[in-house]
Amino acid sequence: MSAGAAAALAIICLALAAVAYGPDLVRRLRRRERREPRRPVGWAVPDPGEELRAERRAERLLGQVVGADALEAYRALGFLHLFGGEGHAYGYLIYPHKPIVSFDATTGELLNEHCVSFPDREEAAAGERLPAADDVLAKWLALRADEHALVNEANMHLPGRQLDPDHVRRDIARLSEWTGGTPTAAEGNVDGVGGV
Repeated sequence: MSAGAAAALAIICLALAAVAYGPDLVRRLRRRERREPRRPVGWAVPDPGEELRAERRAERLLGQVVGADALEAYRALGFLHLFGGEGHAYGYLIYPHKPIVSFDATTGELLNEHCVSFPDREEAAAGERLPAADDVLAKWLALRADEHALVNEANMHLPGRQLDPDHVRRDIARLSEWTGGTPTAAEGNVDGVGGV
């Protein structure tokens, strides 16, 4: 093959390579210039409505377990409650993703903050935090099932460690107004009587 024919063949090969690989090479260079991170294979865009749908499912389950009145109170007040001891000597305010607060049901005096957590081990990709209604329900069920075990296992602190005591006192007053001496006030006992 002559030198001219070899040069012509090389030029044709370069032209074909430029047509075939040129656009991809240009995209790669532009991406590198913008410092655009590469997306791994199978990378999915997070669904912004997933948390809202999970919370709605959790609230439906909460309502099925604790009843419509307690679900209504949870939605209105932002927490669940339980009473315990003979004659409802004490109570618990159960906040989502915050400590459970025990209080003297007669005087309203704050007793302790009980720090417990129930991580979501099923949905590790979405994070380890349960939807708020699921967190409240897990605490409520644990108190109803074995109050003493939960209290003994919890990290116990004096009131005010994580929650503002004045805010909790206002919540106790709101709870008192909500229950208003109705039969609902007597429900939710940890001793197994009642249902809220």
